[in-house]
Amino acid sequence: MTNWLTNFVGKHFVYENRMLSNFKINLKNIRKAMNKENIVENDISTHESEDVNEVANENNNIIEDEITSESYELIINDLKQKNEELQEKFLRLFSEFDNYKRRTAKEKMDIMNIAGENIIKSLINILDDFERAEKSINSSANIEAVMEGLNLITNKFKDFLSQNGVEPINSIGMPLDTDMHEAITQSPAPSEDMKGKVINEVQKGYLMNGKVIRFSKVIIGN
Repeated sequence: MTNWLTNFVGKHFVYENRMLSNFKINLKNIRKAMNKENIVENDISTHESEDVNEVANENNNIIEDEITSESYELIINDLKQKNEELQEKFLRLFSEFDNYKRRTAKEKMDIMNIAGENIIKSLINILDDFERAEKSINSSANIEAVMEGLNLITNKFKDFLSQNGVEPINSIGMPLDTDMHEAITQSPAPSEDMKGKVINEVQKGYLMNGKVIRFSKVIIGN
């Protein structure tokens, strides 16, 4: 009886150990299967997330491209409008400047014509005086009266020149100035202090408003 009981207990213990081992093996297999399933799910989730992100990025790119295209189009249209405005403004200013040049050129020409007309009128008056003096010379025996008349005409003409900014260059006794004098020859100086200076004037020079309009032709002492 004791041996049978011992054998029964031993067999039962071995059976339980086998069942426990099988249970552990099955548990490991279940865990492995569950891990594989989780990995697959994670891969699927990852791929789905990547696909979703890719689609979202593509949509964002499309939207950005559309916005960028619209912005460029607006900028181009704005620049075209500004360019047209500047061209119109340039043409208007150019036309105004061209009209201004024509107007000022005409005004300048009118001023010159009026000035020339006034000068001619004054010269005609002086010419009238010379014609009257010529008649007096031919018909009068009083030479002194004729000379007095000629002096009056000469002074009248000098006054006319002075009123128009014309004045003679004083050269006699002055050192040679090439800005005003044209030396045509040299001659012995009458005194030591006249060497290198103008001792005679062949043709008088004139200034108009401070500018030389005719050089004095002079003789220089040596």
